[in-house]
Amino acid sequence: MTITYEWRGDIDNSALNELHAEGFGHPVGQTDWRARLQRHSLGWVCAWESDRLVGFVNVAWDGGVHAFALDTVVAQRHRSNGVGAALVKAAAAGCRAAGCEWLHADFEEHLRSFYFEACGLRETAAGLIAL
Repeated sequence: MTITYEWRGDIDNSALNELHAEGFGHPVGQTDWRARLQRHSLGWVCAWESDRLVGFVNVAWDGGVHAFALDTVVAQRHRSNGVGAALVKAAAAGCRAAGCEWLHADFEEHLRSFYFEACGLRETAAGLIAL
């Protein structure tokens, strides 16, 4: 299995909607990812096995030095073999090349070891308001 990673890769809305549904346990949506990413994102990373999308992370930003990794997702059959960590590493490289100084990630408690151990993020104080 050879996985390749692509910063700002070409997105197929159907493939990404299917991957999100599998990864986050919801029905397949009809999100226009191309439009959303072009409008709001600094970049994104696609993980490909041949021509199949097997991983994805979106990177939003503040237009300056802060970038934010959102919704890192890996196809079930590719989990626990480094694909997610490689997605975040590729996202960090893309952000660095764009002049960002910080890559933030919010995550649920069960993903703590993934982000801190596998991806190398460090813990910081943060706050959240549920809207």
